[in-house]
Amino acid sequence: MTLVMGIVNVTPDSFSDGGRYLDAEAAIAHGRALRAAGADLLDVGGESTRPGAQRIDPLRESERVLPVIAALAGDGAIVSVDTMNASTAIAAVDAGARIVNDVSGGLADPGMLAAVAASGADVVLQHWRGPSDDMYAQAEYGDVEAELAAELEERMAAAGRAGISPDRVILDPGIGFGKRGDQNWQTLRGLERIVAIGPRVLVGTSRKRFLAELLATGVPAEVTEARRDLATAVTSVLAARAGAWAVRVHDVAATRDALAVARAWERGGA
Repeated sequence: MTLVMGIVNVTPDSFSDGGRYLDAEAAIAHGRALRAAGADLLDVGGESTRPGAQRIDPLRESERVLPVIAALAGDGAIVSVDTMNASTAIAAVDAGARIVNDVSGGLADPGMLAAVAASGADVVLQHWRGPSDDMYAQAEYGDVEAELAAELEERMAAAGRAGISPDRVILDPGIGFGKRGDQNWQTLRGLERIVAIGPRVLVGTSRKRFLAELLATGVPAEVTEARRDLATAVTSVLAARAGAWAVRVHDVAATRDALAVARAWERGGA
C-alpha cells in the first residue's frame, strides 16, 4: 500500500504555504493535524527549495526544524527531515527523525552521505541538477526517462560507496526540480522505470507549477490550491499504480480519499 507523507514547511518562503507554520507551535499543530488526517509520515523542512530560493544558514535551519521534529517524533510519528545540510541531518536524527530527505541527492553537501551512513537513518535521494536559485539552467535532456534513471542509479551507487545499504535508500524522481513543463509529465510516464531500479520510490507532485500549467486558462498562478490539490490526488493515485512507495503531499485527507477510491476500484469493493 502506498504511504502518504504530509508536508510540514517551517519556512517563510515555501511556494505554497510559506509563513503559515513558521512558528514552531503552529508547525507542530499542523503536523499533528496531518497525522490525524491519516499521514503515515511527516516531512519537516526549514529551508525553501522553490524555484529561485536562496540558501539559508544551517544553524537557522536547525533552529526552525529541531523543536518540531522532537515534538512530532515524541508523539510517535515517523518523521523525515527535508534538508541538504549534513549538520542539520545529524541533529535532526538525534532529535528523532528516521529519514533524511535530501533534494540534492547528496550533492549539495559533500558530507551528507557519510553523515547519513553513520546515523543509521534512511535517506531519500532526489534527482537534482543544481540549486533552486537556478534550477532550470540544466533542464536539457535528450531522453528524460533514460537520463533520469541513470543519474538516480549513480546517486544510489554513491550512497553505497558511503556505506548506505540499498534497503535504506529511497529514490525520488524530483518532479519540478531541473525539469520544465512536459519534462515532468515524461518523468511521471517513466516512473515504472525508476521503480524497477529496486529501492523504494517517493513521488512529490503536490501543488507544483506543472499541474497549474495544465489546468490554467490564463496565468498558472491563478489556479487555486483546491484545484492543485485535486490534480495532486490524481497524480498520487497514478504514482501508486506505477509502484510508488509513498507520495508527498500538502493535502493528506484528499490524497488518502483518492487512494482509497482507487483501491476499491481495483478490488471490486471496499
